[in-house]
Amino acid sequence: QVQLVESGGGLVQAGDSLRLSCAASGRTFNTYAMGWFRRAPGKEREFVARISGLGTSSDYADSVQGRFLISRDNTKNTLYLQMNSLKPEDTAVYYCAARKGPLSVLPNEYDYWGQGTQVTVSS
Repeated sequence: QVQLVESGGGLVQAGDSLRLSCAASGRTFNTYAMGWFRRAPGKEREFVARISGLGTSSDYADSVQGRFLISRDNTKNTLYLQMNSLKPEDTAVYYCAARKGPLSVLPNEYDYWGQGTQVTVSS
């Protein structure tokens, strides 16, 4: 069982930066692939970024490539999402998720989810 708690969301202006954190419980954090997803109002939950258990492999949705950076600190059981050059279309609730096994972009392949943190980007 893994419990995930996101933090770091807020209201920012276009062009600003934010760093989201996801604190995980348990002693086997490095055995979980992790992902960030988001849900904008009226839209489906969508993939943002993912990272392997040891942090050696990661990739991003096209919409955030070059602006967002996913990372993890396994000594602190924490996942991060550095978001730069934020745009109004990045406004959403952001969720972290964990799964055993290989990386995935599909939300239904993740086993554990946080409660989400709101990011609002004004123009």
